[in-house]
Amino acid sequence: MITGVALTASAGAAFAQAVQATAPAGTGAPPAANSTTVQEFVVTGSRIPQPNLTSVSPVTAVTSQELKLEGTTRVEDLINQLPQVVADQGGNLANGSTGTASLNLRGLGSKRNVVLVDGTRLGPGDPTSPVADINFIPQALVDRVDVLTGGASAVYGADAVAGVVNFVMKKDFEGLQVDINAGGYQHSNGDAKSQAANTAAGYPLPNGNVFDGQTVDVSAIFGANSPDGKGNVEGYVEYRHIAAVPESQRDYSNCSIAVTGQNFSCGGSATGGQGTLLTYNSAFSATPKGSNAYQFGPGGSVVPFTGASNQLFNYAPLNYFQRDDQRYSGGFFAHYDLTPHLTAYAKFMFMDDETSAQIAQSGDFGFTAPIPCNNPLLSPAELNAICVAPGYTTAANPTGVTTATPAGAVAQNDLILRRNIEGGPRVADFRHTDYRAQVGFRGDLGANWHFDVYAQYYAAVYNQTDTGYFSNSKIVNALDVIPGANGKPVCASNPTGAAGGCVPYNIFNFVPGGVTQQALNYLEVPAEESGETTEQVVDASITGDLTAYGGKSPWAKDGIGVSFGAEYRREYLNFLPDEEFQTNDLAGGSGVVLPTQGAFDVKELFAEARIPLVQNLPFVQDLTADVGYRFSDYSEAGTTSTYKITGEWRPIDDILIRGGYNRAVRAPNVDELYSPQSVQLDGNTDPCAGATPQFTAAQCARTGVTAAQYGNISSNPAAQYNGLTGGNPNLKPEVASTYTIGAVITPTHFVRGVSFSVDYFNINIQNVIQTLGETNIINECALDDVNCNLIHRGVGTGSLWLSPSDYVVDTTQNAGYLKTTGLDFTFDYKFDLRDLGLPDYGGLDLNFLGTYTSIYEFQVLPGTAPISCLGKYGDICAGSPTLGEPLPYWKSKTRLTWTTPLHGFQVSVDWRYIGGVNVDSGATGSADDHIPSYSYFDLTAQYRVKDRYTFRIGVNNIFDIQPPIIGSSELPVTVGNGNTFPEVYDALGRYLFMGVTADF
Repeated sequence: MITGVALTASAGAAFAQAVQATAPAGTGAPPAANSTTVQEFVVTGSRIPQPNLTSVSPVTAVTSQELKLEGTTRVEDLINQLPQVVADQGGNLANGSTGTASLNLRGLGSKRNVVLVDGTRLGPGDPTSPVADINFIPQALVDRVDVLTGGASAVYGADAVAGVVNFVMKKDFEGLQVDINAGGYQHSNGDAKSQAANTAAGYPLPNGNVFDGQTVDVSAIFGANSPDGKGNVEGYVEYRHIAAVPESQRDYSNCSIAVTGQNFSCGGSATGGQGTLLTYNSAFSATPKGSNAYQFGPGGSVVPFTGASNQLFNYAPLNYFQRDDQRYSGGFFAHYDLTPHLTAYAKFMFMDDETSAQIAQSGDFGFTAPIPCNNPLLSPAELNAICVAPGYTTAANPTGVTTATPAGAVAQNDLILRRNIEGGPRVADFRHTDYRAQVGFRGDLGANWHFDVYAQYYAAVYNQTDTGYFSNSKIVNALDVIPGANGKPVCASNPTGAAGGCVPYNIFNFVPGGVTQQALNYLEVPAEESGETTEQVVDASITGDLTAYGGKSPWAKDGIGVSFGAEYRREYLNFLPDEEFQTNDLAGGSGVVLPTQGAFDVKELFAEARIPLVQNLPFVQDLTADVGYRFSDYSEAGTTSTYKITGEWRPIDDILIRGGYNRAVRAPNVDELYSPQSVQLDGNTDPCAGATPQFTAAQCARTGVTAAQYGNISSNPAAQYNGLTGGNPNLKPEVASTYTIGAVITPTHFVRGVSFSVDYFNINIQNVIQTLGETNIINECALDDVNCNLIHRGVGTGSLWLSPSDYVVDTTQNAGYLKTTGLDFTFDYKFDLRDLGLPDYGGLDLNFLGTYTSIYEFQVLPGTAPISCLGKYGDICAGSPTLGEPLPYWKSKTRLTWTTPLHGFQVSVDWRYIGGVNVDSGATGSADDHIPSYSYFDLTAQYRVKDRYTFRIGVNNIFDIQPPIIGSSELPVTVGNGNTFPEVYDALGRYLFMGVTADF
């Protein structure tokens, strides 16, 4: 089930961790002297045990039962369904994937929330994206997940700007529990527009029913108490396998969709199986030599290249819609009471996860490699196209070469595009091996004072192996072909044809066998990245009650509860790409990838106090303040202070009013500080390129376009533009202010089993650490004359892609602000049908969560107009932490569960609602300019047999609703796969699953 934290133990005992105030050292410890046995609870958001389940801050709890009812094998799939969460990295991303799974609360970015396991940090899981990887979480051991949004920096650390996600594990487990869950996706292909587009382009496409993406998750939990009853150890092992789904299996992803009005057509890449030649003059103007663009055909023929569908390469079918994944995990949790007042505990967790992201083949994506005009592989027609063209000149031949070509003449400014159709796809194999160890002591100091001291070590070892890529430098060599002995074609760099050396790349005769296996063996190179992140934590805290020292309000029965302590944390990151990555030698790679190494440490002091002011008076059953403060001393960012001032007022038993203010300060992480700066792919638009630019000549002039270049700047045929990206050691911490106010109503005196809450949130982050985004930088310059110094167009060409010196500066910096406000709603109603005067038909349990977001905007730089991404998606908002994914005004999740009179039989239906959004460019008239609201319905039934076996069967997305289809021009490249947003919508169709849990 999913609910907001309840107010009474009877309504929500499943949602908070119970501890004994008098015996925190563990089971078996007797009550302390002169104390009374009081049941207290630790609620996420505070370190101070409380006498009830009230949470001053809004907390949403997801129980382990919900995980089983959804049949999920990936925890992020369930968390992403919550209204407070915007999807981030996950298993349905291939192009742009890190191989991890991360959480993004409120759309403020995964680096602005803290992930906890039993209230202690989960470290960064990847050196390329140093945020928590929740693949590490053992789903079988999860008791519940607490999601607290609205700031928790004073309690858990300064970077909990957006909140925390706390995975609470099962405690003191005894016996053996085995769980098996298996499922797969079924979809009936039948989208008329997509099928018509594929048919028109001549592409084979899937028809009818498909069943794929099979998943299996097998886990075992085992535990035992010590013979003397003073301790417990529980362990777990888990295996997960998820099968890959290529985009060729769905008709709406079988090609790259271009949307014109209400019509679909199949786009593609100019880099195809038949070599494409773009011939330019020395200025690389937007118009090739006399509009000369060609495609090589059989027998050395040359035909004009017009960009028609039948001339483009369909790269979509090989791309993964769902990555294959294989994960092993295991660990243990143990504690033992050394004395009645001292408990030792230890925890160890391990994960090995391997997943692959696959995209279309590599090839020659347009290098300005010199082509010798005496290349014996060239036919007369190709020679004429490459070396003889109107207006073409070289330094060696300023009047233009002729068919009587001197041996040394070369074509300097031609672009060759050729896909490696003879080879296999590009595959990035990610492997993450993570370890987390914790040892500590907790105990009773007497007089209701307790302590907890622990040390924790976390490490994530990363390796990425890329295969199927051509080497850029070897392409240059393999195209530099001259006549050898007896006129045989040889590489100029290997004139003798020595074994192991360069082999000519014959792309000029489009026939089977034209490109030999020997050429592929020479051109293809493997590449590897490796690295690690580590986190070391030492934490000591004391909690207690000040009643015995006079710390009690005269109008309250409870004393002041306090918690204070100190923490030391060190984070280290090391990332090492090989030479292929560092030299940008991978054809179709993301650009230069440089090593990163760095570390920081932080020393912190923290304190928190829960102060009951007034209790048990008319209209003031309880009035309590909760304050907290954390002082942090960062080795790189200096000192910061965070604090909270919150409170709750219960006028009567059935109503609670709560609210507060949190000030959070997030220091930059290692990657933001030390990632080397390099030019790589960073955007997919240049609004001043092409024959008909989007901006006026005056606006483009601000971006560096001359009058002569306007309308003559070449567009990148793959829609990929350069940016100078990387870290910034001069970054300052970002500062956030968070306000919440809300009410919880439990009218137990009128209706039993009902709970309702509404909470307002307002989060404002200043000096945001972020990249600005290539699109935003160009737009701000053209429209507002801001950031223009960040644009470096090619001299003479006006290009932002033709050479590494053509780029937009998009390094990490302290920019403008992020702001979001809205309302969270919860409603829970549990009742017996007999209460309605009906026969004994069992009971119903209704759970509702909803979020209405009223503001979400970000400012690129101070003084510029803010950009609103609320109710929108697209490339402009890709510069925000939403990454351009849909951010609707309203999102909700509603579950209705019927517990039947038949013992152990339960049926549950879930309704997931995602509101409609519009494209952020404001365009109208195209089918993808608006994404309507989506409703998904899930159905699950489970039956418990002999109180030992629980069988379940279910289907998610009952009606096989296909996702929205977004044209390639509107789809942000980092989060869009398969013409849709696969982490937001159910991209693969209907999910069928079944499982069994056996308790022994």
